[in-house]
Amino acid sequence: MDVDWNAEVVDQLESHWQERLRPRLDGLTDDEYFWKPVPNCWTLSRRGESTAPISFGAGEFTMDYAQPPPQPEPVTTIAWRLAHLCVVFASTGGLGRAPVTESTYTYAGTAREALRQLDAEYDDWITAVRGLGTAGLSQPQGHPPAFAHAPLAKKMLYTNVEVIHHGAEICLLRDLYLQQV
Repeated sequence: MDVDWNAEVVDQLESHWQERLRPRLDGLTDDEYFWKPVPNCWTLSRRGESTAPISFGAGEFTMDYAQPPPQPEPVTTIAWRLAHLCVVFASTGGLGRAPVTESTYTYAGTAREALRQLDAEYDDWITAVRGLGTAGLSQPQGHPPAFAHAPLAKKMLYTNVEVIHHGAEICLLRDLYLQQV
């Protein structure tokens, strides 16, 4: 049996996105976006206001981080997780755009803007992956150096795992936020 591996990679994320994740994000409020369910959460903060050891970002809002991350790693807000997903999509260099990093990304200061960014990054990513075809998935990644010779398929599958994983966490945080007494 011939398998269209590109179609399988695209379908895995596209079906999850359309049927499970993206509908659950509709109506996200700024209060939910920045909600800290426990003390010392990592989040997005206005430039200069973060208490984290490192703050990444090119715009008014920065993403909390530490290198190495503390153990256990801090709980992160929906804002942090959406920002992370935007960077995961945008960092996929070799697909017609220069790779973006946590340091060069401009993070959203509102839930509405974050969802707009997420949708745009997802649309760019899924369109680019769809255009690779099966042969394109075999091309070397080229970036980052540790994975330069790995096939693009590895990066695409990793992206799918990140979206499914962090998307589920975002949905759980929304459920918890709505159940507060």
